Amino acid sequence: MSGFIVLALRLLMAAAVYIFLGWALWTIWLDLRQEAQGALAHRFPAIRLEVRTRNRILASRTFSKSEIILGRNPECDISINDESTSAQHARLSYHHNQWWVEDLSSTNGTKLNKEKLTVPTVLTSDDEIQCGKTKVIVSMNGDVSSSPTQRL
Repeated sequence: MSGFIVLALRLLMAAAVYIFLGWALWTIWLDLRQEAQGALAHRFPAIRLEVRTRNRILASRTFSKSEIILGRNPECDISINDESTSAQHARLSYHHNQWWVEDLSSTNGTKLNKEKLTVPTVLTSDDEIQCGKTKVIVSMNGDVSSSPTQRL
């Protein structure tokens, strides 16, 4: 009779282990799903960039992502057709609830409001970023989901 009790206890223990593992995996899966939904729901404030050269507007675009690369390379988010602009000239990034601009070690440097940019700097609406001879005017307004997007 004691062999039967030991077998029953072993089966109960195995069942308890499998139930615990199932519960742990289920909890992890629910947590990951909730985090994914939270990440999808995260919205960045709208940032509109207006590309100008010689006071002529070339393009205007609104972005809904956390990082924007400016440069001569066609794969950049804002492709600037200017020989004095580096392939990847400057980066705009959203973190700490603010938009920041930084120079990406460009050949001719980046200017923010006619001042040479040496460290990552917080952007405000109507700031002027200069990459080579091209100027990019920054506008910030509300939620990205309410503003139209144009391709360059």
